[in-house]
Amino acid sequence: MQPLSSAEQFIEIDKNSKSIYVMPQKSERRFPVHNHKKGQLTYVEGGIAYIHFVGNTFVIPARHYIWIPPGIDHFLQVRLPSDAIIHNIYYPDDNKNIFYKNTGIYPVNNLLHEMISYTQRYDTNIKPNEPEFPFLAAIKNILPSLSHQNVPIALPTTDNERLRPILRYLYDNVEKQLTLKSVSQKFNIAERSLSRLFQSVLSISFLQYLKQVRMVKAVEMILQTDLTLSQIAYDTGYQSISAFSNTFYQIAHMRPSEFASTVR
Repeated sequence: MQPLSSAEQFIEIDKNSKSIYVMPQKSERRFPVHNHKKGQLTYVEGGIAYIHFVGNTFVIPARHYIWIPPGIDHFLQVRLPSDAIIHNIYYPDDNKNIFYKNTGIYPVNNLLHEMISYTQRYDTNIKPNEPEFPFLAAIKNILPSLSHQNVPIALPTTDNERLRPILRYLYDNVEKQLTLKSVSQKFNIAERSLSRLFQSVLSISFLQYLKQVRMVKAVEMILQTDLTLSQIAYDTGYQSISAFSNTFYQIAHMRPSEFASTVR
């Protein structure tokens, strides 16, 4: 049988409203902005992935999954490595549990890892009367009981032409001692105007955005380098490991050492 094209796979996801669809691991990343009538479980086994929503980009580290409720516009991006292993499973919208109504990113324990990895042999629509269906349904059903630690590492995004180069500059220069004053001078914008721009466009302060972009870079370094946490703290603009650890905890709800132990 000829493998399905990306367009055909996209149609297959929602073709049968009661089926569970297991997608080949490199297919979802080929889709432009889209949504599904089914809930989506995307598991990042290796590498690092980014899910882009309207107004936000979420970082999905290795050994974590994201649950996306039905009907939410998004697209998946994998930067490095290009051969990162991504598993996608699409579930009927038939569960009343509030857990499935919200987007969340969660670590994956050994049990869930083995169950999701086993599904890569399916690569098709699984209907309720087929023998594989109860196993796939069980994965979805155990998510609320296993997923207590949401890891919401996200960056606000925008199409604002005035703000986008500033956000790019912050992302590329997190190791510097960036301040509202220094960035304002860099882009020849009054401090008050820059502060208002962040608030009006992104609904967060300059300082809060800077904290979040530094944490995104920290997660990338933890996943993609062998640097110590002290080195990562310094390379993301922090003068002490304690300040870095406290900020990481505020945003990711866990200490960087705890996070590193789950992904390295």
